[in-house]
Amino acid sequence: MIIVTGATGRLGSQIVRKLLDRMPADTVGVSVRDTDKAVALADRGVRVRAGDFTDPASLDHAFEGADQVLVVSAAIRGLQAATASRAAIDAAVRAGAARVLYTSHQVASPDALFDPGRQHAAAEAHLAEQNVAYTALRHGFYASTFEYYVPAALQTGEFRLPADGPVSWTAHADLAEADVIALTRPDALDGVTPPLTAPELLDFSDVTRILSDLTGRTITRVVVDDEEWKATVTAQGMPADAADFTLGMFRAARAGQFAVTDPALQTLLGRPAISARTVLENILQQQPARP
Repeated sequence: MIIVTGATGRLGSQIVRKLLDRMPADTVGVSVRDTDKAVALADRGVRVRAGDFTDPASLDHAFEGADQVLVVSAAIRGLQAATASRAAIDAAVRAGAARVLYTSHQVASPDALFDPGRQHAAAEAHLAEQNVAYTALRHGFYASTFEYYVPAALQTGEFRLPADGPVSWTAHADLAEADVIALTRPDALDGVTPPLTAPELLDFSDVTRILSDLTGRTITRVVVDDEEWKATVTAQGMPADAADFTLGMFRAARAGQFAVTDPALQTLLGRPAISARTVLENILQQQPARP
């Protein structure tokens, strides 16, 4: 049985949906914090069990009988993120899984300026220490990040953000498909993968240009000092720790830590990766119509 964690989340739900295109439902299990959100999966014959990374005992039940476990890294910030991932990895090993997969990040490194990179590096190191076959899937930076900034840019005509740098923005759908290939073709990806990224490197000036082209409006890129940006967003209600977390992304980008592409993702998919332009088009389609 293949167990997928976080199966009602943005990434996990896409992984399970694509996995069910390839595997019988009764060979797939999911571990979710809220089983009520996975009723549709249960109705299809998927084994649904409650599991919480912060409650390791619950994972023993959720992972029971697993041949493979895909640990979708939890949306937790700081040191607790690595702790939660280690708990899930340990539970998968206790369950007797022959292989454990983990959704990591392209910038996984103890020296990453972006905090999740440091937490993913710690989880990868722990996974490598286990006496089990493993794959650390080094995902490219999610292009869905644009969703946090596009609405304000459309409203004000400005991408008013800290200085950044090139990023290999990568679509959730492509990474979900890559994860499913890794689950169903164990020889495809083993150990720590190359960066699973789209081929373009774009900074927010490039994103601004694309958005202007798509909307037919003049959108301007305005670079704001880090502390000025933090003061603005915290005044608007963003918690200070969330603002610091986000600033880590911009600092890492302008240091070139996300300026990495690799053909591995497109080779694995056997097709071109979804472009940042396409992701932006999809975001625009979901925006309310302007009066």
